[in-house]
Amino acid sequence: MIASEWRSRASNEWRSRAPNEWRSRAGTAFASEKQPALGSRGMVVTNHPLASAAGAEMLAAGGNAVDAGIAALFALTVVEPMMVGLLGGGMTHLRLPDGRHEVLDGLSTVPAAGRPDMFTPVSQDWPAALETVGRENAVGPRAVAVPGNLLAWCAALERHGRLPRADVVAPAIRLARRGFAVTPYLAECIAEAAPDLARDPAIAALLLPGGTPLPAGARLVIGAQAETLETIAREGPGALHGGALGALVAEEVARRGGLLTAADLRDMRLVARAPVRGTYRGIEVVGPPPPSSGGVHVIQMLNILEGFDLQHLGFGTAESCHLIAEALKIAFADRAAATADPDFVPVPVETLLSKSYAAERRAAIDPGRAQAWSAGVPAAGESPNTTHLTVADAEGRILCATHTINSLFGARFLIPALGLIPNNYMALFDPRPGHALSIAPGKRITTSQAPLIALRDGVPMVALGLPGGLRIFGSAMQALINLIDHGMSLQEAVEAPRLWTQGQALEMEAGFGSAAEAGLRALGHAPLMLPHVAGGMCAIGFGPEGMLEGAACWRADGTAIGLGGGLARAGVRFWPDQSRGR
Repeated sequence: MIASEWRSRASNEWRSRAPNEWRSRAGTAFASEKQPALGSRGMVVTNHPLASAAGAEMLAAGGNAVDAGIAALFALTVVEPMMVGLLGGGMTHLRLPDGRHEVLDGLSTVPAAGRPDMFTPVSQDWPAALETVGRENAVGPRAVAVPGNLLAWCAALERHGRLPRADVVAPAIRLARRGFAVTPYLAECIAEAAPDLARDPAIAALLLPGGTPLPAGARLVIGAQAETLETIAREGPGALHGGALGALVAEEVARRGGLLTAADLRDMRLVARAPVRGTYRGIEVVGPPPPSSGGVHVIQMLNILEGFDLQHLGFGTAESCHLIAEALKIAFADRAAATADPDFVPVPVETLLSKSYAAERRAAIDPGRAQAWSAGVPAAGESPNTTHLTVADAEGRILCATHTINSLFGARFLIPALGLIPNNYMALFDPRPGHALSIAPGKRITTSQAPLIALRDGVPMVALGLPGGLRIFGSAMQALINLIDHGMSLQEAVEAPRLWTQGQALEMEAGFGSAAEAGLRALGHAPLMLPHVAGGMCAIGFGPEGMLEGAACWRADGTAIGLGGGLARAGVRFWPDQSRGR
């Protein structure tokens, strides 16, 4: 098992492992709920089994990881309509067989008519300032920013894919036209958002037939979306960005009083960015750059924590949890002050990534007391409802992508003619003028997305990411610590209990147990025990002889599908007498 490489880093004397269970020397224990998948020819891990199947179909048809990943993303727009769609945004992190990394930035931007004071905040204090009067920045047409998902997906295919676009979109078209069974997870999401969904007749007819939320097991058919996807399969991204589909979107948004126009869609541009890089205990960590805060602040926190012996302190102890919490608070103080769209705000990336700056911040941490932290760099929030997938092939390609329509069901209305739900990305901007995240025409949103790839001696070790809004990059960091410091298997690392804070309550999953909770409270934290922190992680581990291990966690409908086997050996054929079954 490839996980043995990571397990060997932990001393076996404090590790008592029953089948499917992990226990720390501090007594913290949890049982993994899912099983990993193995494959030699490819691996697809997404947060829905039908999307994973769509990706595996591409690999089986001779496609590569890019074909598989984009097919899965198109399928997710159908089967995870609450999380992702063509009218959303996100980041795709690619590693190519020659070792190059590329980040395709399809994050949403402010429409040209946007202005810093277009919303009225309910408070001047952060983070309550993100809430606005009438929830206009979160629900309805004024919440819609310019989408970039389709540009990123099609660019990835054109640059690095192998199969025709029509083949890659085909599974999503099939799912939209024939329908699919609603999972309990989707049913719960519909029920949670029902009060807002009921205000829009079109989306209510789809998800609240007769006024009742669709139950688990019901069949959901989105015929209009099938036609939209067929148009995209034929015409490409221009159908939305400058074509007839975009005109329909702009007309509907304008009719409802929103700012998005056909010109905004036509002028939207994809940005290819170089990733940021850092190291943690000799492992190189590669992630997305600003306007994503994920890569920069994961590396910043790892730099801070590198000066502590987390393995000796143990997983789930109050002492190790305290240090992670303090690193999170430091990162969020710096994020709020200075991380934004680098075309509008000078982001001090070099400082945030430096070991020397981490040493300064580390020296101020008190191991025996929780503190409030302010930014350590000059000053220049988002939704947990996102999706992530990780895909790899046998030739060395990795696609690690996080995409979303922002909040659960985005702006919570439907473009009826297209079967699409617009994003509500305007909710991520600061409605107060004069801040790093303030609204400006054309400004890209700032995200916590963290599609990460870690390498040992230049060779991929693990690729992972997850949804979860502000909780994304802290959760991704903890998964790396679980692997590198605590010797967990890949499955254990993605399912292990998580914590999160940005300076207020310390959110903790119940798996940490009462001893850790009490210890952290004694250190001055305010623990808040929650059912889960952030969303479903999708990870791939890379082992010897090309073996791939895929793992998805219990926090979503995550499914790993590995491709093994292969074509027949050259020269194999059936003789006539063998074909008779003798």
